[in-house]
Amino acid sequence: MTMRLLILGCLLLVSACTSHSSDSFRPPPPSLPYRTWDVGLFAPDYMETWVESVDVLDQRGQGYYRVHGGLAAIQSPPNNRGNPRGWPTRPGAGATRPMTGIDLPKVIFVRWQSLAEPQTYRVRIPIDDWVRDEMLKPYELHCYITNSHMRDYRRFLAIGLAPGGIAKVWLVGNCVDPIEVGRFEGMINPKGPYDGTSEGRHRPLSPVSKAYVESHEIPFDSW
Repeated sequence: MTMRLLILGCLLLVSACTSHSSDSFRPPPPSLPYRTWDVGLFAPDYMETWVESVDVLDQRGQGYYRVHGGLAAIQSPPNNRGNPRGWPTRPGAGATRPMTGIDLPKVIFVRWQSLAEPQTYRVRIPIDDWVRDEMLKPYELHCYITNSHMRDYRRFLAIGLAPGGIAKVWLVGNCVDPIEVGRFEGMINPKGPYDGTSEGRHRPLSPVSKAYVESHEIPFDSW
């Protein structure tokens, strides 16, 4: 009986040490002036984009995988009435997802399918110190959206994804003007769509976007 109690005690001790060791590697919540920052995704008119993964390396050196994905925000007016050339002068945040528990980013990696071509790309987006500093800067202003005085932050990183592997990034707030972060050129993912697990098959275009692409050239030089 004494031996059984000794073995049980040792097992409980090992379990407690393992649990404590695991907790010690868990980073504390980030200290931010808002609950969370967000990643937003959008694409030019008709240039439908399926994002396979967004991965984030935060400023603490912690990596987070597949924190965002799916269809990027897009406008595809019927009868080819839209215009995919260039980027909007005042881009919105796009299809957003909060980066809960993640500190401000140091690098963002995106892998996406450009369905208009079709082609699969991946891009590395380094986030400089000045961008993180700007994300923490408060602005006291009268918001035209709410018609009230408020404090606003540029806490959204909006990523525009275009054919040819182009990614353009802005810092966006609810009421403050957007700031351009930079333009980045991705590379073709040699494994193909879904990292080679779909036998080279991309997602299909919607009928409206397909009608545009079949009747117009893709304006690669405009992004």
